[in-house]
Amino acid sequence: MLQHSVKFSDLISVKEFATDYSRMGTDYILSRFEGRSFPSHNTTSPIRFDGLTILLTFGGISHITINMESYEVSENALIFITPQSIINVDDMDSANLSAYMLFMSTDFLESINIDTTVIGMNYARGKQTNPILSLTDDESAILRKYLDLLHTNASCNSQSPFSRSIGRNLVAALMYQILDLGNRHVEAESIEPTRSRRINYVHEFMRLVKKHYRTERAVGFYADKLFISPKYLSLIIKETTGRSAAQWIAEHVILEAKNMLRFSGKNIQQIAYDLNFTNQSSFGKYFKHLTGMSPSEFQKS
Repeated sequence: MLQHSVKFSDLISVKEFATDYSRMGTDYILSRFEGRSFPSHNTTSPIRFDGLTILLTFGGISHITINMESYEVSENALIFITPQSIINVDDMDSANLSAYMLFMSTDFLESINIDTTVIGMNYARGKQTNPILSLTDDESAILRKYLDLLHTNASCNSQSPFSRSIGRNLVAALMYQILDLGNRHVEAESIEPTRSRRINYVHEFMRLVKKHYRTERAVGFYADKLFISPKYLSLIIKETTGRSAAQWIAEHVILEAKNMLRFSGKNIQQIAYDLNFTNQSSFGKYFKHLTGMSPSEFQKS
C-alpha cells in the first residue's frame, strides 16, 4: 500500500463534502463539516499533507491515526497536525462529523514566520507526543470565532487588496491563542513553565531534527548546530519534554522507517541506505533495539 501525498492544490475537492467552504488563494482553505463524511481522497492509503492542518471538533469522531499512533477524539478537541505528518483517514470514524478544518500551505506559514514546531511543542509532554488538546466549551468557542473570521475574510473579502494581510494577521492571532491555551493546560497540570531561552533551544532542536534526521542521529551534531554541549542539550530537552534528545531523534527515524517499510515499496537494504545506515545489518539492529522486532518482522505484522 503506497503512501498518498497531498498538496494544497489537491484539497480543493473538500468543497464537495463541506457544509461551508472558503478559500484564500493558495494560502488557506477553511471548511466546516456538519453531519458529513470526512473526504478520503478516494484512497485507503495514509495521507501525508505538505501543509498544516488544524481540526476543531464538535462531535462525531471517535479516533484518528497520526504518525502511526491512534488517538481517541471527543467533542471540543483541537487537533494540530504538523506538515509532513502521516494521517490514516481510513481509521477515522467520520459518521456525523461536526468540525472546522483549516488547511494552510507551508508557503503561507513561512510568509508570516510561523514555526509549527513552536505550537506542536505544547503537546510534546510526557512519554507520548499528543497532537490533541481537549478544550472546555468556552475555549472551543474562542477558537470558533477566529475560524469564523477567517471564513468571512476568504468568502467576503477575497477581492480586497487587504484580504491576504487580514488573513495573515488572523492566523498569527489564532496561533498565539492556541499557544496560550496550551500553556494554560500545561500550568493546570502543574508542569513548570519553560524559560524562554531553554524553550528556544528546544524549538530549534526540533526543527533541526525534522530537517536532518535522515542523515544525522548523533546528539552531538545537533548540539554543535546550537553551539551548546551535548550534555546541556540532553538536559534541557529532557527537562522540557520529558524525553531525551536521543529519543526524539530515534522517534523520527523509526517513524520514517516504519512508514517506508509499510508503504514505500522499497526493500530493507534500500531503506537502510535512504536512512544513512552503513548497511542493512546496522539498520536492522537499530530498528530491533527500538521496536522489539526486526524490519522484516514489522513488514509482516
